[in-house]
Amino acid sequence: MTSTTNASHTSKGGGLLLEQPLKIAILLNSYRSPFINSIRDSYVRSIAAISPHSKLSFFYPADFFDQPQLAFPDPALFDLIIIGGGNVDPRKKHAWILRVHAFILDVVAHHPGKKMVGICWGHQTISLLFGGEIIDMDVPELGVTEAKLTCTGRRFFHDSSSSKSGGGVGGNGKLRMQQHHRRAVGVKPRGFHDLLVGNQSFLSYNNAILTFQGHPEKDGATAKKRVHDAARWFGTDVTDSRAVDELASKMDMEHDGAEIWTRVLQWARDGKDGMLHLHQDGHL
Repeated sequence: MTSTTNASHTSKGGGLLLEQPLKIAILLNSYRSPFINSIRDSYVRSIAAISPHSKLSFFYPADFFDQPQLAFPDPALFDLIIIGGGNVDPRKKHAWILRVHAFILDVVAHHPGKKMVGICWGHQTISLLFGGEIIDMDVPELGVTEAKLTCTGRRFFHDSSSSKSGGGVGGNGKLRMQQHHRRAVGVKPRGFHDLLVGNQSFLSYNNAILTFQGHPEKDGATAKKRVHDAARWFGTDVTDSRAVDELASKMDMEHDGAEIWTRVLQWARDGKDGMLHLHQDGHL
């Protein structure tokens, strides 16, 4: 089943409004999550701030596992497909997960050049499908973290940290994103460039698939709905207000979500015109 909305909120600043609206399909891969509406709304807010007239359609492969015909978009109808987060280990072999795998591979095989973004669970799932390996982390991540851009990443995100003027995404050679994960990509998938160190962001050689371990769509309010995961992940005493406040403050830190979405939507739009190509050596 799908839900559709226009990203028609008014930008409050901080996001560069992009003119050409896009049709975007977003797969939310959480099974019976009580936070699913908040997750959906975070996409609407973050994309609306950049492209207020883009049309977002949401799909729920996990919750509609028994109705697969309703759980996936027709790739031909969309400019961009986002494989979003999930609350199930992507290494599992549940029927709905295998259908997501089949959907991704079908898009790659039969819709060449179709732009696809993987976020968190989507980043890990796409990595698995192309020869990567998922590992359990010794220490999970919650809240905003900072990752260093690779040389290819600096070019892709137009980061000018090597110049005196700064600029680009942060202008300091790094990206800041909300994190909420206890698994990570341990072995890089084949056919992808690293955009961030530590296997945290990839771009396929053919410039069609872009992935992030972090959550550019999440703001502090959405992230804090999961603050109590610290109890089972870290053993945090969630009745200790000081400990909870400390973690919540990390979720309220500044991040580069708006700048990331600006670049992602520009990249998706470039694909419609065939304007951008990234070679295997990482040069634009």
